[in-house]
Amino acid sequence: MIKEYAIHDVCEYINWIYFFHAWGFPAKYATIADIHTCEACYNQWVHSFPQEEMPKAKEAIQLFQEAQNLLREMDHTAKTFAIFQLMEANSEDDDLIIGQQRIPMLRQQTATSDDQPLVCLSDFVRPLHTGTDHIGLFATSVHYNNPSSENELLVQTIEDRLAEATAEKLHLTVRKELWGYAPDESLSIKELLQGKYQGIRPAIGYPSLPDLSINFILNQLIDMRQIGITLTDNGMMIPHASVSGFMIAHPQAYYFSVGKIDQQQLSDYARRRGFDIETAQKFLLGNII
Repeated sequence: MIKEYAIHDVCEYINWIYFFHAWGFPAKYATIADIHTCEACYNQWVHSFPQEEMPKAKEAIQLFQEAQNLLREMDHTAKTFAIFQLMEANSEDDDLIIGQQRIPMLRQQTATSDDQPLVCLSDFVRPLHTGTDHIGLFATSVHYNNPSSENELLVQTIEDRLAEATAEKLHLTVRKELWGYAPDESLSIKELLQGKYQGIRPAIGYPSLPDLSINFILNQLIDMRQIGITLTDNGMMIPHASVSGFMIAHPQAYYFSVGKIDQQQLSDYARRRGFDIETAQKFLLGNII
C-alpha cells in the first residue's frame, strides 16, 4: 500500500520537542506549539519563564513562527509519501523471519534496571512453530525541492519532522484500519507522540535497530523506490528526510536501546548477517564495547 499526504495532513503529528532539540533548545521551549498564536498568549508564555530565560523563549517563538511560515509554503510545493506492507512473521532466537527472509536482530547486554530483562525486537514476535504472527514494514519520505538556499537548516529540520510525522499518522491508520489490531484506540495527539498506543514502530538506524544495512533487506521486501527512496552504499536513504522500519503489535512491546555489545555478540551477529567482522563493525561502530 502506498499513501500520499499533503503537508497539512501530517502537520499536527509533528513532535516539536525533537524539532527544538535539533536547534539546541531544551524540551520545555517546545510547549510554544501548544500556545494560541495571539500576541497576548505569546507574551504570557514568555513571562512564564524566569527572567534570565525570557530571551531564549523569545528566540523559540521566532523559530516556531519561521517553521510555521515554511510549513504553509511547503503545503503548496511538497508532499509526503508512505509505503506499508503487512507480512506473516515469526521469530527464532534473535532473528526475525519475514517471508523467506531471516533478519538478525541485536540483544541488549546492559540492564537499565534490576528488574528489566535484556530484550531483542524478536522477543515481541511469535516464535517459530507456535503459530503465525504478523509484522508491518514501512517507509516514509518527504519530497520537496527547496527553491532557494536560504534557511537550509530550517528546511532540513522541518523535513525530518515531517517524515516522522508521516510515520506517526501512518502507524495510527495501520493500528485502527489496515492491520486493525486496535480499532477502538482513542488517543490525543499528545498521547500518540508519547507512544501510549499498543505496539511499537522501531526505525532502522534508531537505538533498538542501529544497523543501517537492514535497509537493504527491507528494500527487497517492499521496494522503497516506489515512493522515491534510494539507498547509498552504507544503507542511508535518499532523500535524507526518510524513515523506515517495522511495526510490531505485541501489547507488551516497548521502545528500548540496544546499547553496547561485546565482541562475542558482534561475531555472532556478523555470522547471522553473512558479514565479515570488519563489515559488521562498520555498521555497528557506535554499539561496540
